[in-house]
Amino acid sequence: MKSLHTDSDWTKSSGTVFWAEIAPYEHVVQIYDHDDTFLNTLFAFVTDGIRSDDCVIVIATKPHLESLHERLYESGFSLEDLAAKNLYMPLDAEVALSKFMVNDWPDATLFLDLVSGLISKAKKDNRRVRAFGEMVAILWAREQVGATVRLEQLWNSFCESQAFCLFCAYPQSGFTQDAVDSVMHICSAHSKMIRTGNDKGLNDIYYKSMGIA
Repeated sequence: MKSLHTDSDWTKSSGTVFWAEIAPYEHVVQIYDHDDTFLNTLFAFVTDGIRSDDCVIVIATKPHLESLHERLYESGFSLEDLAAKNLYMPLDAEVALSKFMVNDWPDATLFLDLVSGLISKAKKDNRRVRAFGEMVAILWAREQVGATVRLEQLWNSFCESQAFCLFCAYPQSGFTQDAVDSVMHICSAHSKMIRTGNDKGLNDIYYKSMGIA
């Protein structure tokens, strides 16, 4: 994982080539304005991974999983075939949280047990892995800021020892008070940020170690 710093410059990339260029160890965040915006990005992340023969792990809320599965089905993908080929591993984010949250705080050992098991299964047949996680967004929505930041830190520590790309997303509606400081807290834990327009699910991507342009 590249080290975090406060360089003020961003490098911009077209969204149409972003997922093709993405590398292991990257921790990507999207702060989105509408569900459709986020789902378009997630769909691109998942389908590009499948077509690249990666194993894609998706830890999302039940409504988002249902919407994603509907889009995959409409695009001709079979969830059964993807699972059989070890190309797609969905998991309910609330269920995942219940496996390692203790007294409203992420337990590091239990977290490691969960994610190491998932990654080990995903890397079967020497596949590359990419993962999406929405657990942090759930904690953030509950105003559990400390637990959110801690979970991001646990993900970063795990990514340092395992070669895979991690993508997470937060609804913009969650940043209502002290927005600048709140966004900085989130962006400081990531190596890339997806900035989206109101009319597209995937617009421009900005590469930076920390901060907001």
